[in-house]
Amino acid sequence: MPGSPWLLWLLAWILALVPGAQPAAPQDPEEDPEATPELPVPCDYDRCRHLQVPCEELQRAGPAACLCPGLSSPSQPPAAPRLGEVRVLAEKGCAKVHWCAPASPVHHYQLLLWEAAGAPRRGPPLNNTVRRTELGGLRPGGTYVLCVVAANEAGESPAPGLAGEDPDAAVSPTFGPCGRFSVPPRPGTLVHAAIGVGTTLALLSCATLVWHFHLRQHWGCPRHHQATA
Repeated sequence: MPGSPWLLWLLAWILALVPGAQPAAPQDPEEDPEATPELPVPCDYDRCRHLQVPCEELQRAGPAACLCPGLSSPSQPPAAPRLGEVRVLAEKGCAKVHWCAPASPVHHYQLLLWEAAGAPRRGPPLNNTVRRTELGGLRPGGTYVLCVVAANEAGESPAPGLAGEDPDAAVSPTFGPCGRFSVPPRPGTLVHAAIGVGTTLALLSCATLVWHFHLRQHWGCPRHHQATA
């Protein structure tokens, strides 16, 4: 049909001018980062970090879902926390305590403190973001056993002493919830004791000298009397 090549050429020229008329070229995933889905990364969560936000809240607050460490069932009591550093301040009669959270849902923490064979002192509840606190009322020269207890709606983590066990038997220097520490005497107490001992010795020395010269003055020198006779 006459004129058909011109019509085909005109149609091809119009299609070339229309945006999106040409078929899209296949995209390279390496050139387009949005073409590849992002893999989830671990959440910025540290079991030993003080005032650590719960991992579930970090998942909801982040721009993308992150991965939380595995936890035990909330219908079970928590596993035992891990007691960390216990730094004693003898001059203030207190200690700064640090611990790490267990792999369990926790509602609050509490500290248990034993001195000798007495009953434990239970501290106030601390919310589940706390990993560090100060323990006061310590006696200079005393030796204590300290345990950290985690609690949720199902119960408390195991702690010696509460079930009739000896708390000293559960002391672990590295991974356990309990530890033993001693409070040294206050530096001022040692200074005062040294001054007291020194003063006492000086007074005894002075009294001995006074008594010695008093006897010599009262009774005279035995050798002097023998020489005169």
